[in-house]
Amino acid sequence: MPYTSEEIQRIEQKWQRIWQSEKTFKVEADPRKKKYYVLEMFPYPSGKIHMGHVRNYTIADAVARFKRMQGFHVLHPIGYDAFGQPAENAAIKHKTDPARWTTACIDEMRQELKRMGFSYDWDREIATCDQEYYRWNQWIFLKMFERGLAYRKSSAVNWCPECKTTLANEEVISGQCWRCARTVVQKDLEQWYLKITSYAESLLEDLKKLKSWPLRVVTMQENWIGKSYGVEISFKIHKTNDVLPVFTTRPDTIFGATYVVLAPEHPLVKKIIAGSPDEKTVSDFIQKVSQKPKSSRIAGDLKKEGIATGRYAVNPVNGEVLPIWIADYVLMEYGTGAIMAVPAHDQRDFLFAREHHLPVRIVIQDPARPHLRPEELEAAYEGEGVQINSGLFNGVPNQEAKGKIAGWMENQGMAKSTVQWRLKDWLISRQRYWGTPIPVVYCIGKCRREGKQFMVPVPEEDLPVKLPENIQITGKSGSPLTKSAEFIHTKCPTCGEGAIREFDTMATFFDSSWYFLRFCSPQNAREVFDKNEASYWMPVDQYIGGIEHAILHLLYSRFFTKFFKDLGLIDFEEPFIRLLTQGMVLKDGEVMSKSKGNTVDPDAVIEKYGADTLRLFILFAAPPEDQLEWNPQALEGSWRFLSRAFNLVEKRYKTGAVTQSPASLEGEDRELERQRNLAIKEVTEDIENNYKLNTAISRIMILVNAIEKYCSLACPVEPRRDLYGADSKGALNQTVLNQALETVIVLLSVFTPHVCEELWEKTGHSERLSKTPWPSFDEQSIRQEVVSVVIQINGKLRAKCDVPIDSSEERLRKIVLSQTRIQNFVQGKEIKKFIVVPNKLVNIVL
Repeated sequence: MPYTSEEIQRIEQKWQRIWQSEKTFKVEADPRKKKYYVLEMFPYPSGKIHMGHVRNYTIADAVARFKRMQGFHVLHPIGYDAFGQPAENAAIKHKTDPARWTTACIDEMRQELKRMGFSYDWDREIATCDQEYYRWNQWIFLKMFERGLAYRKSSAVNWCPECKTTLANEEVISGQCWRCARTVVQKDLEQWYLKITSYAESLLEDLKKLKSWPLRVVTMQENWIGKSYGVEISFKIHKTNDVLPVFTTRPDTIFGATYVVLAPEHPLVKKIIAGSPDEKTVSDFIQKVSQKPKSSRIAGDLKKEGIATGRYAVNPVNGEVLPIWIADYVLMEYGTGAIMAVPAHDQRDFLFAREHHLPVRIVIQDPARPHLRPEELEAAYEGEGVQINSGLFNGVPNQEAKGKIAGWMENQGMAKSTVQWRLKDWLISRQRYWGTPIPVVYCIGKCRREGKQFMVPVPEEDLPVKLPENIQITGKSGSPLTKSAEFIHTKCPTCGEGAIREFDTMATFFDSSWYFLRFCSPQNAREVFDKNEASYWMPVDQYIGGIEHAILHLLYSRFFTKFFKDLGLIDFEEPFIRLLTQGMVLKDGEVMSKSKGNTVDPDAVIEKYGADTLRLFILFAAPPEDQLEWNPQALEGSWRFLSRAFNLVEKRYKTGAVTQSPASLEGEDRELERQRNLAIKEVTEDIENNYKLNTAISRIMILVNAIEKYCSLACPVEPRRDLYGADSKGALNQTVLNQALETVIVLLSVFTPHVCEELWEKTGHSERLSKTPWPSFDEQSIRQEVVSVVIQINGKLRAKCDVPIDSSEERLRKIVLSQTRIQNFVQGKEIKKFIVVPNKLVNIVL
């Protein structure tokens, strides 16, 4: 039957039903077998999968199928990152319930994932919004609370006075609420944090163990954790008793400080500006900066904004009074949230100083320009040199001066050596409904009256703390949970009197920081996960997801894993052995997105071409790590190749052929066998070595071409000629041809499983292809027997010819002169020279 759209739909639906009914990919832990855990970052259930999902999951599925055929016991699960703000916003927009909306989206997404033929163990499916899952979120939180890793503190948030709710940074557009356009303000709220900083040292140090992670991801994590050795210098606020700690890694530049800069969020700012004539102006500036994304504040190519406070700080090393500024390029997340600005030797300080006409003092002399004056600087000098304008340390090389100045300041009580981390504790509070309730109550009865601990954790036996149902969500007036009296009002577990539930919910990053462990035993109702199951399956052997999660999600997952090890639940410290970050899918040079109107619906492609064609295109168009440009012509090409392969097998495969030893093969038969073994070798190596899936597919295409060439040599009337010009048998060697066709089916099956399962069945195999072992190759068969040589006459190309490798001149002469085209040129003429370049060229001089 031809490979038509109708036939594709029939084939794909047939095999999806078989895989589901036979539970082909269901797996249980088996210590006798070598495991392989392949996992892609699970999706947010928006209802429809997009091409980014298709690419990520197709890559992972090819890996899973390949490892399964190699004999590994493969765990390949799927779930849904189902809590979060998008569902809450959708519920508001469509006047529905987030749970109902999310469930409908999951149902739709599940069907689409099945339609792609992904080899998931569907019995392990999880959704983080299920009570069976978020109950264990709460259990983990309680364990962290017991160990002092979960705590509350006051912090600033984006607050909409109209909607009376907090906003994420991305919901603040030009300083206004995305929903009502009211100006957003900063408001201090008591919120929950996780003390990830307690694990900063191991999170940084253990990056060295991640040998199979992309270097750029490791570097991004190193920079985010940001360990810095330096000194904390005490600057006194002029005419007050307040001390301003300033952290620096460059004590050699202290004598060059000409002003001090505070982050707008610095806790001393309000005190410093209180009562000053410019208090309102400075406050307005702080409010403006608070709406900027932090990425733009630290970007080196954008103009930096600042404002003088009218207050001053005293440099302890020389008594100079320096103006205190507030600027957007200083963040509370690094150091102490305050810097000493040395514009001559720091480029950001230099640009800011030039913009605001602040003084510049050189304290490290550039050896190439020893007489350079500050006003002649075109950029900050950040290289090495000797100290100048540095008091006792003039003439000392600055690298040596770092230690000497730091030691001198410490002895004088001006500073102390310290280590700073860029990493800050993790804020997990969200003033939302659709998230995991935080399992804490606040006693308003006896505990509070008697001055006891009024913040009480919910007992484990009372978990889960369930979200109330059928609650009205408007996006206004604070957390929706405060509207449910049934939820808010409860009993204190300690004294039994009245209590108020915590109405913050957890950030969804909490859900995704341990889901890979839950997949090991998703139906376990007694514990967070089964230790024995986790011991067998974990760590994840191959994790696949977008580079946009290179920092936070991966960092939080590593943090949770180390915490579980401290609890004694696991015996490993890193969750993911190997990491692949796939590239984005582009259309017309831009990332596909609904807002740009440049998306391509996978359903429409599957309807026309089938899932296998889409899978083949998505893997063949670019290496996994690279961006992929959507190309309808290339999609059509993938369809044509699959059609060729399908029709070739249907037409040329014959059952009942007798197995023949490769050693007994000759001529074209031997060459096809060589191509078959070479394809197995190269496809295997391409998949195993950095997942060169595009080149693996290319090698299968080469094998298909070789089979078609081999078949074209068959002639029903005349005997066919072998590679060397001699007569050979007129019939194809069906055994050799069958083996080559079967190899195409098996190799291609990890990329296009539906059509290959169908062909495997058509060729008479009773076992499922998905259960068939990956083929091995014969090293002897790969050894090349023939090469293609160029034939020239009087230096001009006239023909090409396949000849036995390392042929003697005598044999080459016989083969070349037997070629009909060459005979036409040399007939009746004298051959003066027969020039041979071994295995490459023959030049006949007439």
